Amino acid sequence: MEQHTQQVTPLMTKRLDPTRLLTGGAALAAAVVAVVAGVSMAAGDRRGMVLPLAAVVGIAVAVLALTRFAGYVLLMLAVRSCVDLFKLTGPSAGRADSAGTARAMDPSTLLAVLFLLAAGLWLAAQLSRRGRLRGSPLSWAMLLVGASSVVSALGASRPANSLLEALRILTVVVMFVVLEQLMPDTAAIRRVLLACYASLVLALGYTVVLSLLGNPPAEVKGDFTRISGTFSQSTTFGRYLMFMVIFGFAVYRFLDRRLRVALGVLLALSLLFLLLTNTRSALLGAAIGLMVVAALHRSKRMLVTLCVVAVAGVALVPAVGERFAQLGTSRSVGGDPTGNTLAWRMGYWTEIVTLADRNPVTGIGPNMTQRETDEAKKPHNDFLRAYVETGLLGLGAYLLMLFAFLRTARTALRRAPPGSFERGVAVGFAGCAAAFVAVSAASNVISNVVTLWYFVAFAAAASVIARPPAPNLTGEQPRRTSVPV
Repeated sequence: MEQHTQQVTPLMTKRLDPTRLLTGGAALAAAVVAVVAGVSMAAGDRRGMVLPLAAVVGIAVAVLALTRFAGYVLLMLAVRSCVDLFKLTGPSAGRADSAGTARAMDPSTLLAVLFLLAAGLWLAAQLSRRGRLRGSPLSWAMLLVGASSVVSALGASRPANSLLEALRILTVVVMFVVLEQLMPDTAAIRRVLLACYASLVLALGYTVVLSLLGNPPAEVKGDFTRISGTFSQSTTFGRYLMFMVIFGFAVYRFLDRRLRVALGVLLALSLLFLLLTNTRSALLGAAIGLMVVAALHRSKRMLVTLCVVAVAGVALVPAVGERFAQLGTSRSVGGDPTGNTLAWRMGYWTEIVTLADRNPVTGIGPNMTQRETDEAKKPHNDFLRAYVETGLLGLGAYLLMLFAFLRTARTALRRAPPGSFERGVAVGFAGCAAAFVAVSAASNVISNVVTLWYFVAFAAAASVIARPPAPNLTGEQPRRTSVPV
């Protein structure tokens, strides 16, 4: 009997193995989700197809966030450029969102909520363990922007819609704070930057494949067909490429041969698709940022190259020249994207500035301008938007944040060793910051949260370089000033 019992017990233990039960349960759940998604796709129900997949992916990502938070953040940076492919409510850049709070069901919103929860728990754990968090003047300025957005949203006429926009802004702020904690040295900076450019590989790969198949991801605006890539709007794709191109050119010379070849291919494709987005603000921003990079690198060759690329781009893509030529036409339009949109912007700014009179201190609430005007458009000017939607309080915080961006770039340039990879990072962020400020004067940059994730990743890298050397108080390795790349 004893021998029989000893033989049976291991079999019973094997049958009740929790690992096998979890594996079987996961396989069953995946099968059910696949069936539901397939049926929904066949029926033309996009929501029924996307939401089950989003739920499974969300659970897997949540487990990763709770067990390997640094890896989770890198994963979010790598894949965020493709999340809009699964958007349920359609494009909303520059106009009122007819779906209203339906955007709360978009995968991008769900991932934002998950990120805020995971980041909040992780930051609380770090604070409890270390007694303090790494901070910078830029992090405080961004926290003020996030706080002013929430305060303004609470007083909005439609607080639900306004709070959703405030939540999106908070994800950018929290991403910056988190990245400052996750980058104690240059090696960590390199990992974050690799994740950012992995997102570019995915975005460009998707665009190239569909273009070769004869069905490029694009949208028709007025008289122009504009490449939109993995994003819901060509303008968003253009601004994303703007930041990636500027930063890529800045760090290119400090990479080893293999990485230079890979980055060179990415930059060439990025410049091509940036032209094909036909986004004037992104093209001008890229030109400004690249001129800053060339000046800081003291590279006459780069300036000549930029001029050649600009001339060749206009020659090969005539639509770019035609679109800029619209700025000289007398026809001003609002809803129609063909015409002198600069003249329309100036007229619209005169109209919406009076909205702030209702509450000059905290404004009418984030994302509320287009709901208070007949044209139902966003302000197309982030300075004016800060004043109208978040009042004098929000405008002050926004201006302080812009000043902190430029100050961080200046400090990083001063502290980065000449000829080092860190110098390239500092130069890259200086170019991106200059482009951000310039483009914000005539565009809705602050509403392109997906592009801001990558911008603040570059900002956090520069902030780490700008951080003064400190004694080793917590057992961490001090930040090295330079490493071979």
